Amino acid sequence: MSEPTHHTHTVVPPRVYATVFGILLCFTALTVFASYFELGTFNAVVALAIAVIKAVLVILFFMHIRYSSRLTKLTISAGFFTLIVLLLMTMTDYISRAWGMW
Repeated sequence: MSEPTHHTHTVVPPRVYATVFGILLCFTALTVFASYFELGTFNAVVALAIAVIKAVLVILFFMHIRYSSRLTKLTISAGFFTLIVLLLMTMTDYISRAWGMW
């Protein structure tokens, strides 16, 4: 007979959630602030970078991945690696479109 698995539950203090919420609000303000600057082809890069940072914070703290097992963290990391590869492929296409017009 297999042994039952023991799951530990981490109690996160409310100040952690409040801190992460404040950081998310700051990054939202940074997104709005960055939208007023003309960065050329880097507008999308900056917006996506800020969005990825915000997504990582949400995943780590609000979805409790920070306190999960290594297998769960590996699964999330593989998903993010795939996302980064797809975003890089998209951005190289987006940036190189102007090259064909010369």
